[in-house]
Amino acid sequence: MAVTVKECLELQLLEVEMLLSMFPKRGEFSLDADAVPSIQRYLRNADAALPPQLEYRIALHVGEAEVKVELQVLLPHMYPQVAPQLFARSDALHRQQQLQLNTRLASHISSLDSGDLCVCEAVQWVKDNSLPFLENSKASSECASEQVRVKEMLHRMWIYSHHIYRQELRKKIFDCAKKLNLTGFCLTGKPGVICVEGLQENCDEFWRVIRYPNWKHISCKHVENIETEGSIDNLRLFHSFEDLQFQAHGDYGLRNDYHMDLGQFLEFLKQHQSGHIFQILFGVEGKLSDN
Repeated sequence: MAVTVKECLELQLLEVEMLLSMFPKRGEFSLDADAVPSIQRYLRNADAALPPQLEYRIALHVGEAEVKVELQVLLPHMYPQVAPQLFARSDALHRQQQLQLNTRLASHISSLDSGDLCVCEAVQWVKDNSLPFLENSKASSECASEQVRVKEMLHRMWIYSHHIYRQELRKKIFDCAKKLNLTGFCLTGKPGVICVEGLQENCDEFWRVIRYPNWKHISCKHVENIETEGSIDNLRLFHSFEDLQFQAHGDYGLRNDYHMDLGQFLEFLKQHQSGHIFQILFGVEGKLSDN
């Protein structure tokens, strides 16, 4: 007998209850406030549109040093009939070690019986298996610190969206950028433009987070990589993550369908040595009007 979406969502809520009992302390289990209520509303009226995919984060503390490892979880509507999307990350891990940890985690989850809830199993696996990766990371860091100069890479991503309006989306963008130590800006309105700069693994993580669960009409238009033997902070074009809102044209009604003044945006780009990006984003060469 085929399992329905409703049955899968009911199981997902049961697993969330178990996880909340396992991680009751503030900051251990992070879940959007409307995530569970939106599923509950759907379960009461299955003819309604599907709720957003369930997404949450679990903070784990590993080893005697209590190193933080965060397990990020995104559940397809048909989980546990299909595999969840899991990603373990830690500031104490280098990119390659983080990749190896997640490859091992994915292999373990794929070995489990299909149709069984497995996030609790993933939590236990990460707690039991992260320590060797963390110890290797510490040894690698100590070895690297003995070198006279270490090369670093500044990664800069230019992201284009048809529009950016919703407050909850903007909050997600700013919270994520702050958490990952990224500088740049978010241009609100129509079109929407985001620039983030920092370490590549942090930029990649930002891109992964804001695209899910399902942001349509968004693309990464251009990427810049600049290598330095000093600090990447010396290469940043932006000193913080800015909220850009220029003079707008259009309907200020309920639709919020307004276009940003791209002339002001071009001027802003030129002030930050990025005027060439205008043509990459919009396909036309930017020109400032004479005053």
